[in-house]
Amino acid sequence: MTTTVAKDQYSPADERDRTAVEQETGQYSLWKILGIWALVSLPMALLTWVVAPAIIPYSPLHPGITFWLLMIAGMVWEFVVALVILYRELGTLRWSAVRERLWLQTPRNPGTDQPNAGLYWWLLPLILYDGLVALILAGYLDAPVAWLFPALQAPPFTEMSQLATPEFHGKWWILGITLVSFLFNYFLGEAFLWHGVLLPKMQGAFGKYDWVANAVLFGFYHLHKPWALPSIIVSNLAYSWPARRFRSNWMAVAVHGAEGLPTLVIVLAVILGLVG
Repeated sequence: MTTTVAKDQYSPADERDRTAVEQETGQYSLWKILGIWALVSLPMALLTWVVAPAIIPYSPLHPGITFWLLMIAGMVWEFVVALVILYRELGTLRWSAVRERLWLQTPRNPGTDQPNAGLYWWLLPLILYDGLVALILAGYLDAPVAWLFPALQAPPFTEMSQLATPEFHGKWWILGITLVSFLFNYFLGEAFLWHGVLLPKMQGAFGKYDWVANAVLFGFYHLHKPWALPSIIVSNLAYSWPARRFRSNWMAVAVHGAEGLPTLVIVLAVILGLVG
């Protein structure tokens, strides 16, 4: 007589990982949350306002490319910080433990806590909302910043439109930079830390409005883009709400990642010589 083992049965190692996740249930204090915010936000501001202006005059690269590489370095730092935090909490970086800790799972029904892939349909209105903010409302939301702080303007090297020039026609290495940037922007860097590491641990400090606090803190992380803080915060609600509501950070990754599609199209158009 043979005995079959269910495919979803956990190995002893997986069981240890699950135990580690279940035991690490403590919520972060407000000071710990703010400390993590400072640890990743201040370097990004430093790279934009101090490092970039200091090295761009001496860099052989286009100013926009130099700035882009600095931003990628800042997001890689976020990923490193996230890994250190996870390892200190879990004692392991095994996927089975990290997946549960970061809510990298199928959306769960808020009433029953059961996985329900049908909840991914929520992505449609959320992506539309995010697009509405970016394309129509951003100008109105950000206008008060320009009125109150007229000197606070985007430095030319931060404008992606500066890269739409003939010198980049046929330069396929720019696509590589774009894909690495997307990886750390929409998953391994920002999403990994803000919605994976922080959001599940913010309820103790902010209660049922933890997703709002997460959106605001993630907004003020963008000290390297202070002229757009209001619209960034409003957009962030489309990431933190579904992640918290359905306990699935794949929702946040998908909505945030959809923002990158127009950039990808523009980069390909520049490389192919269709613009610039």
